[in-house]
Amino acid sequence: MLSHLLLAALFSASNANPISLAAPTATIDSGVVIGTATSLANSVVVDKFLGIPFAASPTRFAPPATPTPWPSPFHATKFGPACIQQFNYPEASRNLSIYLGNTPPPPTGESEDCLNVNVWVPRTTTKAKTVMVWIYGGSKEHGANSLPEYDGTSFAGNQDVIIVSLNYRTNVFGFPNAPELPVGERNLGFLDQRFGLAWVQRNIAAFNGNPEKVTIFGESAGAGSVDALVTTFPTNPPFRAAIMQSGQASFNINPTNAPTSWLTLAAALNSTSHSSNLTCLRSFPAAVLKSTIERLALPWPSVNDNVTSLRYSEAARVSRSIASVPILLGTNGNEATVLTIGETNTTAFVETWVPLPAVQTVLAAYPPDNPNSIANFFTDYAFHCPAAIVANDSRAVGFPTWRYFFNATFANTQVLPGLKVYHGSEIEIVFGTYPQVNSTEGEARLSRSMQSAWAAFAKAPNGGPGWSQVPNVAVLGPGVGVYGDGTGDLRRIVQAGSLDGACGLFREIFEAVGVAVAGFGG
Repeated sequence: MLSHLLLAALFSASNANPISLAAPTATIDSGVVIGTATSLANSVVVDKFLGIPFAASPTRFAPPATPTPWPSPFHATKFGPACIQQFNYPEASRNLSIYLGNTPPPPTGESEDCLNVNVWVPRTTTKAKTVMVWIYGGSKEHGANSLPEYDGTSFAGNQDVIIVSLNYRTNVFGFPNAPELPVGERNLGFLDQRFGLAWVQRNIAAFNGNPEKVTIFGESAGAGSVDALVTTFPTNPPFRAAIMQSGQASFNINPTNAPTSWLTLAAALNSTSHSSNLTCLRSFPAAVLKSTIERLALPWPSVNDNVTSLRYSEAARVSRSIASVPILLGTNGNEATVLTIGETNTTAFVETWVPLPAVQTVLAAYPPDNPNSIANFFTDYAFHCPAAIVANDSRAVGFPTWRYFFNATFANTQVLPGLKVYHGSEIEIVFGTYPQVNSTEGEARLSRSMQSAWAAFAKAPNGGPGWSQVPNVAVLGPGVGVYGDGTGDLRRIVQAGSLDGACGLFREIFEAVGVAVAGFGG
Protein backbone atom coordinates (compact mmCIF):
# COMPACT_ATOMS: atom_id res chain seq x y z
CA MET A 1 0.00 0.00 0.00
CA LEU A 2 1.46 3.33 -1.03
CA SER A 3 -1.17 5.89 -0.10
CA HIS A 4 0.24 6.55 3.36
CA LEU A 5 3.40 7.87 1.76
CA LEU A 6 1.32 10.65 0.23
CA LEU A 7 -1.43 11.24 2.75
CA ALA A 8 -0.02 10.87 6.23
CA ALA A 9 0.75 14.56 6.60
CA LEU A 10 -2.85 15.46 5.76
CA PHE A 11 -4.64 13.16 8.16
CA SER A 12 -6.06 14.62 11.30
CA ALA A 13 -5.48 12.39 14.30
CA SER A 14 -9.12 11.32 14.37
CA ASN A 15 -12.65 12.64 14.56
CA ALA A 16 -12.71 11.00 17.98
CA ASN A 17 -11.91 12.51 21.34
CA PRO A 18 -10.36 10.89 24.43
CA ILE A 19 -12.84 10.73 27.27
CA SER A 20 -12.61 10.28 30.99
CA LEU A 21 -13.94 6.80 31.64
CA ALA A 22 -12.80 3.80 33.58
CA ALA A 23 -10.12 2.09 31.50
CA PRO A 24 -11.45 -1.01 29.72
CA THR A 25 -9.86 -4.34 30.58
CA ALA A 26 -9.82 -7.80 29.06
CA THR A 27 -8.26 -11.06 30.14
CA ILE A 28 -6.58 -13.00 27.34
CA ASP A 29 -4.36 -16.07 27.33
CA SER A 30 -1.27 -13.95 28.08
CA GLY A 31 -2.85 -12.09 30.98
CA VAL A 32 -4.82 -8.94 31.68
CA VAL A 33 -4.74 -6.04 29.21
CA ILE A 34 -5.80 -2.50 30.02
CA GLY A 35 -6.88 -0.21 27.21
CA THR A 36 -8.19 3.31 26.75
CA ALA A 37 -11.45 4.80 25.48
CA THR A 38 -12.52 7.27 22.80
CA SER A 39 -15.85 8.95 22.12
CA LEU A 40 -17.16 9.48 18.60
CA ALA A 41 -19.33 12.39 17.51
CA ASN A 42 -22.33 10.02 17.57
CA SER A 43 -21.63 9.47 21.30
CA VAL A 44 -20.57 5.86 20.79
CA VAL A 45 -17.66 4.96 23.04
CA VAL A 46 -14.92 2.88 21.43
CA ASP A 47 -12.53 0.96 23.64
CA LYS A 48 -9.02 0.72 22.20
CA PHE A 49 -6.48 -1.95 23.04
CA LEU A 50 -3.27 -1.08 21.23
CA GLY A 51 0.04 -2.82 20.72
CA ILE A 52 -0.85 -6.16 22.34
CA PRO A 53 1.86 -8.77 21.61
CA PHE A 54 0.32 -11.76 19.84
CA ALA A 55 3.67 -13.55 19.62
CA ALA A 56 6.99 -13.57 21.37
CA SER A 57 9.76 -11.28 20.17
CA PRO A 58 10.64 -13.23 17.02
CA THR A 59 13.91 -14.94 16.39
CA ARG A 60 15.25 -13.51 13.13
CA PHE A 61 14.36 -15.71 10.14
CA ALA A 62 12.30 -18.07 12.31
CA PRO A 63 8.53 -18.66 12.59
CA PRO A 64 6.52 -16.82 15.27
CA ALA A 65 6.26 -18.32 18.75
CA THR A 66 3.81 -18.03 21.63
CA PRO A 67 4.48 -15.08 23.96
CA THR A 68 5.35 -15.58 27.59
CA PRO A 69 2.40 -14.65 29.83
CA TRP A 70 2.89 -11.32 31.59
CA PRO A 71 2.70 -11.37 35.40
CA SER A 72 1.12 -7.91 35.74
CA PRO A 73 -1.47 -6.18 33.54
CA PHE A 74 -0.28 -5.08 30.10
CA HIS A 75 -1.09 -1.44 29.36
CA ALA A 76 -2.39 -1.50 25.79
CA THR A 77 -2.71 2.27 25.48
CA LYS A 78 -0.32 3.04 22.63
CA PHE A 79 0.61 1.49 19.32
CA GLY A 80 3.47 -0.97 19.29
CA PRO A 81 6.46 -0.62 16.99
CA ALA A 82 6.27 -1.44 13.31
CA CYS A 83 8.29 -4.25 11.82
CA ILE A 84 11.50 -3.26 10.04
CA GLN A 85 10.55 -1.28 6.92
CA GLN A 86 12.09 -1.21 3.45
CA PHE A 87 11.54 1.94 1.41
CA ASN A 88 13.09 1.53 -2.00
CA TYR A 89 10.23 0.50 -4.30
CA PRO A 90 11.60 -1.85 -6.92
CA GLU A 91 10.19 -2.05 -10.42
CA ALA A 92 7.50 0.47 -11.39
CA SER A 93 7.08 2.00 -7.96
CA ARG A 94 10.76 2.92 -7.64
CA ASN A 95 9.86 6.14 -9.46
CA LEU A 96 7.57 7.13 -6.62
CA SER A 97 10.46 6.82 -4.19
CA ILE A 98 12.65 8.97 -6.45
CA TYR A 99 9.90 11.55 -6.79
CA LEU A 100 9.01 11.83 -3.12
CA GLY A 101 12.27 10.85 -1.46
CA ASN A 102 12.55 8.22 1.22
CA THR A 103 9.65 7.86 3.60
CA PRO A 104 10.11 8.44 7.32
CA PRO A 105 9.55 5.49 9.67
CA PRO A 106 6.07 4.74 11.01
CA PRO A 107 4.91 6.89 13.94
CA THR A 108 5.85 4.24 16.50
CA GLY A 109 9.28 3.47 15.07
CA GLU A 110 10.61 0.11 13.90
CA SER A 111 11.75 -3.03 15.70
CA GLU A 112 12.16 -6.72 15.08
CA ASP A 113 9.97 -7.14 18.18
CA CYS A 114 6.89 -6.02 16.28
CA LEU A 115 4.30 -8.80 16.31
CA ASN A 116 1.51 -6.87 17.98
CA VAL A 117 -2.18 -6.39 17.39
CA ASN A 118 -4.68 -3.54 17.87
CA VAL A 119 -8.33 -4.07 18.81
CA TRP A 120 -11.11 -1.46 18.58
CA VAL A 121 -14.32 -2.44 20.39
CA PRO A 122 -17.52 -0.35 20.32
CA ARG A 123 -19.02 -0.13 23.80
CA THR A 124 -22.56 -1.12 22.81
CA THR A 125 -25.05 -3.70 24.03
CA THR A 126 -24.43 -6.07 21.10
CA LYS A 127 -22.95 -9.35 22.27
CA ALA A 128 -20.63 -11.67 20.37
CA LYS A 129 -19.82 -8.97 17.85
CA THR A 130 -18.71 -9.39 14.25
CA VAL A 131 -14.93 -9.11 13.87
CA MET A 132 -13.01 -7.63 10.93
CA VAL A 133 -9.25 -8.29 10.78
CA TRP A 134 -7.22 -5.84 8.66
CA ILE A 135 -4.04 -6.90 6.81
CA TYR A 136 -2.04 -3.98 5.44
CA GLY A 137 -0.30 -3.72 2.09
CA GLY A 138 3.15 -2.46 1.23
CA SER A 139 4.57 -4.65 -1.55
CA LYS A 140 5.66 -7.14 1.13
CA GLU A 141 8.39 -4.59 1.89
CA HIS A 142 6.81 -2.19 4.37
CA GLY A 143 3.58 -1.47 6.23
CA ALA A 144 2.39 -1.09 9.81
CA ASN A 145 -0.83 -1.41 11.79
CA SER A 146 -0.12 1.95 13.46
CA LEU A 147 -0.52 4.10 10.33
CA PRO A 148 -3.15 6.84 10.77
CA GLU A 149 -5.35 5.74 7.87
CA TYR A 150 -5.86 2.34 9.54
CA ASP A 151 -7.28 3.75 12.79
CA GLY A 152 -10.32 1.59 13.48
CA THR A 153 -12.22 4.01 15.73
CA SER A 154 -14.67 5.36 13.15
CA PHE A 155 -15.29 2.01 11.48
CA ALA A 156 -15.87 0.18 14.77
CA GLY A 157 -17.99 2.89 16.36
CA ASN A 158 -20.18 3.62 13.35
CA GLN A 159 -20.79 0.01 12.32
CA ASP A 160 -20.80 -1.81 15.69
CA VAL A 161 -18.07 -4.23 14.65
CA ILE A 162 -14.73 -5.06 16.22
CA ILE A 163 -11.78 -3.96 14.11
CA VAL A 164 -8.47 -5.79 14.55
CA SER A 165 -5.21 -4.88 12.82
CA LEU A 166 -2.10 -6.99 13.07
CA ASN A 167 1.56 -6.49 12.20
CA TYR A 168 3.50 -8.99 10.15
CA ARG A 169 7.12 -9.07 9.03
CA THR A 170 7.98 -7.87 5.54
CA ASN A 171 11.04 -7.68 3.22
CA VAL A 172 14.00 -9.90 4.18
CA PHE A 173 12.71 -10.22 7.74
CA GLY A 174 9.38 -11.61 6.55
CA PHE A 175 10.11 -13.27 3.20
CA PRO A 176 13.83 -14.16 3.25
CA ASN A 177 13.66 -17.22 0.97
CA ALA A 178 16.91 -18.45 2.49
CA PRO A 179 17.89 -21.83 1.00
CA GLU A 180 18.94 -23.03 4.45
CA LEU A 181 15.37 -22.64 5.74
CA PRO A 182 12.76 -25.33 5.13
CA VAL A 183 10.52 -24.24 2.27
CA GLY A 184 7.57 -24.08 4.64
CA GLU A 185 9.36 -21.52 6.83
CA ARG A 186 10.35 -19.00 4.15
CA ASN A 187 7.10 -17.02 4.10
CA LEU A 188 7.47 -15.79 7.66
CA GLY A 189 5.15 -12.86 7.05
CA PHE A 190 2.37 -15.24 6.04
CA LEU A 191 3.10 -17.37 9.11
CA ASP A 192 2.82 -14.21 11.23
CA GLN A 193 -0.61 -13.51 9.73
CA ARG A 194 -1.76 -17.04 10.48
CA PHE A 195 -0.41 -16.77 14.02
CA GLY A 196 -2.31 -13.51 14.47
CA LEU A 197 -5.53 -15.05 13.20
CA ALA A 198 -5.07 -17.94 15.64
CA TRP A 199 -4.67 -15.34 18.40
CA VAL A 200 -7.98 -13.81 17.34
CA GLN A 201 -9.68 -17.20 17.48
CA ARG A 202 -8.41 -17.80 21.01
CA ASN A 203 -8.87 -14.34 22.45
CA ILE A 204 -11.47 -12.24 20.66
CA ALA A 205 -14.28 -13.45 22.93
CA ALA A 206 -12.51 -11.60 25.77
CA PHE A 207 -13.28 -8.40 23.83
CA ASN A 208 -16.92 -9.37 23.25
CA GLY A 209 -16.18 -10.68 19.77
CA ASN A 210 -17.38 -13.88 18.16
CA PRO A 211 -14.55 -16.05 16.79
CA GLU A 212 -17.04 -17.65 14.40
CA LYS A 213 -17.82 -14.26 12.82
CA VAL A 214 -14.40 -13.18 11.55
CA THR A 215 -13.92 -11.48 8.17
CA ILE A 216 -10.40 -10.80 6.88
CA PHE A 217 -9.80 -7.76 4.70
CA GLY A 218 -6.80 -6.04 3.20
CA GLU A 219 -5.53 -3.80 0.42
CA SER A 220 -2.90 -4.36 -2.27
CA ALA A 221 -0.31 -6.81 -0.91
CA GLY A 222 -2.67 -7.11 2.06
CA ALA A 223 -5.43 -8.17 -0.33
CA GLY A 224 -2.97 -10.62 -1.86
CA SER A 225 -2.38 -11.95 1.64
CA VAL A 226 -6.14 -12.32 2.11
CA ASP A 227 -6.36 -14.26 -1.15
CA ALA A 228 -3.40 -16.43 -0.15
CA LEU A 229 -5.24 -17.27 3.08
CA VAL A 230 -8.46 -18.03 1.21
CA THR A 231 -6.69 -20.32 -1.27
CA THR A 232 -4.59 -22.18 1.34
CA PHE A 233 -7.31 -22.97 3.90
CA PRO A 234 -9.49 -25.54 2.14
CA THR A 235 -10.80 -26.70 5.53
CA ASN A 236 -11.44 -24.99 8.86
CA PRO A 237 -10.39 -21.46 7.87
CA PRO A 238 -10.06 -19.06 10.83
CA PHE A 239 -12.46 -16.68 9.06
CA ARG A 240 -15.83 -16.91 7.36
CA ALA A 241 -15.54 -14.21 4.69
CA ALA A 242 -12.90 -12.20 2.87
CA ILE A 243 -12.58 -8.72 1.34
CA MET A 244 -9.84 -7.93 -1.18
CA GLN A 245 -9.21 -4.28 -2.07
CA SER A 246 -6.98 -3.73 -5.12
CA GLY A 247 -5.07 -6.97 -4.92
CA GLN A 248 -5.17 -10.75 -5.27
CA ALA A 249 -2.75 -13.68 -5.18
CA SER A 250 -3.49 -15.65 -8.28
CA PHE A 251 -1.77 -14.04 -11.27
CA ASN A 252 1.89 -13.30 -11.85
CA ILE A 253 3.63 -13.96 -15.13
CA ASN A 254 7.10 -14.34 -13.59
CA PRO A 255 6.72 -16.87 -10.77
CA THR A 256 9.96 -18.10 -9.27
CA ASN A 257 11.24 -19.57 -6.03
CA ALA A 258 14.82 -18.64 -6.84
CA PRO A 259 16.55 -17.10 -3.78
CA THR A 260 17.99 -14.26 -5.87
CA SER A 261 17.56 -11.43 -3.37
CA TRP A 262 18.83 -13.50 -0.45
CA LEU A 263 22.00 -14.48 -2.29
CA THR A 264 22.54 -10.90 -3.46
CA LEU A 265 22.24 -9.67 0.11
CA ALA A 266 24.60 -12.35 1.39
CA ALA A 267 27.18 -11.42 -1.22
CA ALA A 268 26.87 -7.71 -0.47
CA LEU A 269 27.62 -8.37 3.20
CA ASN A 270 30.41 -10.90 2.49
CA SER A 271 28.40 -13.70 4.06
CA THR A 272 29.19 -16.10 1.26
CA SER A 273 32.61 -16.71 2.81
CA HIS A 274 30.95 -18.14 5.93
CA SER A 275 29.79 -21.71 6.34
CA SER A 276 26.20 -20.49 6.84
CA ASN A 277 24.66 -17.45 5.20
CA LEU A 278 21.76 -17.76 7.60
CA THR A 279 23.95 -17.63 10.70
CA CYS A 280 25.99 -14.79 9.25
CA LEU A 281 23.01 -12.61 8.35
CA ARG A 282 21.45 -13.26 11.73
CA SER A 283 24.53 -11.70 13.31
CA PHE A 284 24.19 -8.29 11.63
CA PRO A 285 22.31 -5.43 13.28
CA ALA A 286 18.86 -5.00 11.76
CA ALA A 287 19.83 -1.48 10.61
CA VAL A 288 22.62 -2.92 8.45
CA LEU A 289 20.27 -5.35 6.73
CA LYS A 290 17.70 -2.58 6.24
CA SER A 291 20.14 -0.12 4.71
CA THR A 292 21.60 -2.79 2.42
CA ILE A 293 18.32 -4.06 1.02
CA GLU A 294 17.19 -0.47 0.46
CA ARG A 295 20.43 0.50 -1.27
CA LEU A 296 20.20 -2.55 -3.54
CA ALA A 297 16.41 -2.16 -4.02
CA LEU A 298 15.90 -5.89 -3.49
CA PRO A 299 12.40 -7.33 -3.96
CA TRP A 300 11.11 -10.03 -1.58
CA PRO A 301 8.30 -12.01 -3.23
CA SER A 302 6.62 -14.79 -1.33
CA VAL A 303 7.66 -18.37 -2.03
CA ASN A 304 5.26 -20.82 -3.63
CA ASP A 305 5.51 -23.35 -0.82
CA ASN A 306 2.05 -24.89 -1.44
CA VAL A 307 1.34 -24.42 2.26
CA THR A 308 0.98 -20.68 2.85
CA SER A 309 0.88 -19.83 -0.88
CA LEU A 310 0.04 -21.93 -3.91
CA ARG A 311 1.84 -22.17 -7.21
CA TYR A 312 -1.51 -22.60 -8.96
CA SER A 313 -3.98 -20.84 -6.72
CA GLU A 314 -6.46 -20.00 -9.47
CA ALA A 315 -6.56 -23.65 -10.47
CA ALA A 316 -7.36 -24.43 -6.83
CA ARG A 317 -10.14 -21.85 -6.93
CA VAL A 318 -11.67 -23.28 -10.08
CA SER A 319 -11.54 -26.77 -8.58
CA ARG A 320 -13.10 -25.44 -5.33
CA SER A 321 -10.07 -26.65 -3.34
CA ILE A 322 -10.00 -23.45 -1.27
CA ALA A 323 -11.86 -21.98 1.68
CA SER A 324 -15.57 -22.07 0.94
CA VAL A 325 -16.27 -18.49 1.98
CA PRO A 326 -18.01 -15.52 0.34
CA ILE A 327 -15.72 -12.85 -1.07
CA LEU A 328 -16.03 -9.15 -1.85
CA LEU A 329 -13.36 -7.67 -4.08
CA GLY A 330 -12.71 -4.72 -6.32
CA THR A 331 -10.33 -2.13 -7.67
CA ASN A 332 -9.96 1.63 -8.14
CA GLY A 333 -10.45 3.56 -11.34
CA ASN A 334 -6.85 4.73 -11.78
CA GLU A 335 -4.79 2.35 -9.68
CA ALA A 336 -1.46 2.85 -11.43
CA THR A 337 -1.20 6.63 -11.68
CA VAL A 338 0.70 6.70 -8.39
CA LEU A 339 2.79 3.65 -9.29
CA THR A 340 4.05 4.81 -12.67
CA ILE A 341 5.22 8.34 -11.85
CA GLY A 342 8.17 9.20 -14.07
CA GLU A 343 7.57 6.38 -16.57
CA THR A 344 7.52 7.76 -20.13
CA ASN A 345 8.48 4.87 -22.43
CA THR A 346 5.38 2.79 -23.00
CA THR A 347 7.12 0.15 -25.09
CA ALA A 348 9.91 -0.41 -22.58
CA PHE A 349 7.44 -0.52 -19.70
CA VAL A 350 5.21 -3.08 -21.39
CA GLU A 351 8.24 -5.21 -22.30
CA THR A 352 9.16 -5.30 -18.60
CA TRP A 353 5.87 -6.95 -17.70
CA VAL A 354 4.56 -8.83 -20.73
CA PRO A 355 6.08 -11.86 -22.49
CA LEU A 356 7.70 -10.83 -25.76
CA PRO A 357 5.22 -12.60 -28.10
CA ALA A 358 2.37 -10.53 -26.61
CA VAL A 359 4.09 -7.12 -26.54
CA GLN A 360 2.83 -5.85 -29.90
CA THR A 361 -0.71 -6.99 -29.16
CA VAL A 362 -0.66 -5.11 -25.88
CA LEU A 363 0.86 -2.00 -27.47
CA ALA A 364 -1.94 -2.00 -30.03
CA ALA A 365 -4.40 -1.74 -27.14
CA TYR A 366 -2.28 0.83 -25.27
CA PRO A 367 -0.64 2.99 -27.98
CA PRO A 368 2.76 4.48 -27.11
CA ASP A 369 1.65 7.91 -28.35
CA ASN A 370 -1.06 8.11 -25.67
CA PRO A 371 0.39 9.72 -22.51
CA ASN A 372 -2.05 7.76 -20.36
CA SER A 373 -1.18 4.36 -21.83
CA ILE A 374 1.37 3.34 -19.20
CA ALA A 375 -0.94 3.99 -16.26
CA ASN A 376 -3.94 2.53 -18.08
CA PHE A 377 -2.02 -0.61 -19.04
CA PHE A 378 -0.69 -1.22 -15.54
CA THR A 379 -4.07 -0.52 -13.95
CA ASP A 380 -5.69 -3.17 -16.14
CA TYR A 381 -2.85 -5.66 -16.14
CA ALA A 382 -1.88 -5.63 -12.48
CA PHE A 383 -5.15 -4.84 -10.73
CA HIS A 384 -8.39 -4.54 -12.63
CA CYS A 385 -8.25 -7.61 -14.87
CA PRO A 386 -6.86 -10.04 -12.28
CA ALA A 387 -9.68 -8.96 -9.95
CA ALA A 388 -12.25 -9.43 -12.72
CA ILE A 389 -10.98 -12.92 -13.48
CA VAL A 390 -10.87 -13.94 -9.82
CA ALA A 391 -14.39 -12.61 -9.28
CA ASN A 392 -15.85 -14.41 -12.27
CA ASP A 393 -14.00 -17.66 -11.62
CA SER A 394 -15.13 -17.58 -8.00
CA ARG A 395 -18.77 -17.03 -8.86
CA ALA A 396 -18.69 -19.50 -11.73
CA VAL A 397 -17.83 -22.36 -9.38
CA GLY A 398 -20.46 -21.37 -6.85
CA PHE A 399 -18.75 -19.19 -4.25
CA PRO A 400 -20.89 -16.16 -3.26
CA THR A 401 -19.01 -13.28 -4.87
CA TRP A 402 -19.51 -9.53 -4.97
CA ARG A 403 -17.42 -6.97 -6.77
CA TYR A 404 -17.06 -3.20 -6.60
CA PHE A 405 -15.36 -0.52 -8.68
CA PHE A 406 -14.21 2.54 -6.67
CA ASN A 407 -14.37 5.65 -8.83
CA ALA A 408 -14.49 8.70 -6.53
CA THR A 409 -12.03 11.60 -6.47
CA PHE A 410 -11.85 14.25 -3.75
CA ALA A 411 -9.73 17.39 -3.85
CA ASN A 412 -8.44 16.98 -0.29
CA THR A 413 -6.82 13.63 -1.12
CA GLN A 414 -5.24 14.70 -4.41
CA VAL A 415 -1.80 15.36 -2.96
CA LEU A 416 -0.14 15.21 -6.39
CA PRO A 417 -1.71 16.50 -9.62
CA GLY A 418 -3.36 13.99 -11.90
CA LEU A 419 -3.54 10.99 -9.56
CA LYS A 420 -7.34 10.76 -9.76
CA VAL A 421 -8.67 7.47 -8.27
CA TYR A 422 -5.26 6.12 -7.43
CA HIS A 423 -4.05 2.97 -5.69
CA GLY A 424 -4.99 3.08 -2.01
CA SER A 425 -7.29 6.08 -2.27
CA GLU A 426 -10.27 4.09 -1.00
CA ILE A 427 -8.63 3.14 2.29
CA GLU A 428 -9.28 6.31 4.27
CA ILE A 429 -12.85 6.34 2.93
CA VAL A 430 -13.45 2.81 4.19
CA PHE A 431 -11.87 3.53 7.58
CA GLY A 432 -13.33 7.03 7.91
CA THR A 433 -9.84 8.50 8.33
CA TYR A 434 -9.92 10.80 5.29
CA PRO A 435 -8.56 14.33 5.91
CA GLN A 436 -11.08 16.52 7.70
CA VAL A 437 -9.54 19.65 6.20
CA ASN A 438 -11.53 20.61 3.09
CA SER A 439 -13.64 17.46 3.29
CA THR A 440 -17.07 17.45 1.71
CA GLU A 441 -20.46 16.08 2.66
CA GLY A 442 -20.22 13.79 -0.37
CA GLU A 443 -16.98 12.40 0.99
CA ALA A 444 -18.61 11.78 4.37
CA ARG A 445 -21.62 10.09 2.77
CA LEU A 446 -19.40 7.90 0.64
CA SER A 447 -17.42 6.88 3.70
CA ARG A 448 -20.58 5.96 5.58
CA SER A 449 -21.89 4.08 2.55
CA MET A 450 -18.73 2.01 2.09
CA GLN A 451 -18.35 1.33 5.80
CA SER A 452 -21.94 0.16 5.88
CA ALA A 453 -21.45 -2.09 2.84
CA TRP A 454 -18.24 -3.65 4.18
CA ALA A 455 -19.84 -4.19 7.62
CA ALA A 456 -23.05 -5.60 6.16
CA PHE A 457 -21.00 -8.14 4.25
CA ALA A 458 -19.00 -9.03 7.38
CA LYS A 459 -22.14 -9.39 9.52
CA ALA A 460 -24.03 -11.54 7.00
CA PRO A 461 -21.58 -12.68 4.31
CA ASN A 462 -24.09 -14.70 2.32
CA GLY A 463 -26.35 -11.67 2.14
CA GLY A 464 -23.69 -9.53 0.53
CA PRO A 465 -22.84 -5.83 0.78
CA GLY A 466 -26.06 -4.47 -0.67
CA TRP A 467 -25.89 -5.05 -4.42
CA SER A 468 -26.21 -8.02 -6.75
CA GLN A 469 -23.63 -10.77 -7.02
CA VAL A 470 -21.34 -11.36 -9.92
CA PRO A 471 -23.47 -13.74 -12.11
CA ASN A 472 -22.58 -17.33 -12.75
CA VAL A 473 -20.76 -16.84 -16.04
CA ALA A 474 -17.49 -18.19 -17.25
CA VAL A 475 -15.52 -15.03 -17.76
CA LEU A 476 -17.08 -11.56 -17.53
CA GLY A 477 -20.47 -10.39 -16.48
CA PRO A 478 -22.53 -7.78 -14.65
CA GLY A 479 -22.81 -7.28 -10.92
CA VAL A 480 -20.20 -4.61 -10.20
CA GLY A 481 -21.14 -2.05 -7.56
CA VAL A 482 -19.86 1.34 -8.74
CA TYR A 483 -19.15 4.08 -6.22
CA GLY A 484 -18.39 7.44 -7.65
CA ASP A 485 -18.66 11.07 -8.74
CA GLY A 486 -18.35 12.35 -5.19
CA THR A 487 -22.04 12.10 -4.32
CA GLY A 488 -21.40 9.46 -1.71
CA ASP A 489 -24.05 7.10 -3.02
CA LEU A 490 -23.94 3.63 -4.49
CA ARG A 491 -24.64 5.06 -7.90
CA ARG A 492 -25.55 2.20 -10.16
CA ILE A 493 -25.03 -1.39 -11.10
CA VAL A 494 -23.25 -1.76 -14.41
CA GLN A 495 -22.37 -4.55 -16.73
CA ALA A 496 -18.87 -5.79 -15.97
CA GLY A 497 -18.27 -6.01 -19.69
CA SER A 498 -18.36 -2.22 -19.87
CA LEU A 499 -15.36 -2.13 -17.51
CA ASP A 500 -13.44 -5.23 -18.53
CA GLY A 501 -12.76 -4.76 -22.23
CA ALA A 502 -9.05 -5.60 -22.02
CA CYS A 503 -9.34 -8.52 -19.65
CA GLY A 504 -9.76 -11.22 -22.27
CA LEU A 505 -6.37 -10.25 -23.66
CA PHE A 506 -4.67 -10.43 -20.28
CA ARG A 507 -6.30 -13.69 -19.33
CA GLU A 508 -4.80 -15.21 -22.47
CA ILE A 509 -1.38 -13.93 -21.39
CA PHE A 510 -1.77 -15.24 -17.85
CA GLU A 511 -2.89 -18.65 -19.05
CA ALA A 512 -0.13 -18.87 -21.64
CA VAL A 513 2.60 -18.53 -19.05
CA GLY A 514 0.85 -20.11 -16.07
CA VAL A 515 -0.63 -18.51 -12.97
CA ALA A 516 1.07 -18.18 -9.60
CA VAL A 517 0.55 -16.82 -6.14
CA ALA A 518 3.03 -13.98 -5.88
CA GLY A 519 0.37 -11.42 -6.73
CA PHE A 520 0.41 -7.82 -7.76
CA GLY A 521 0.40 -4.45 -6.13
CA GLY A 522 1.77 -2.61 -3.14
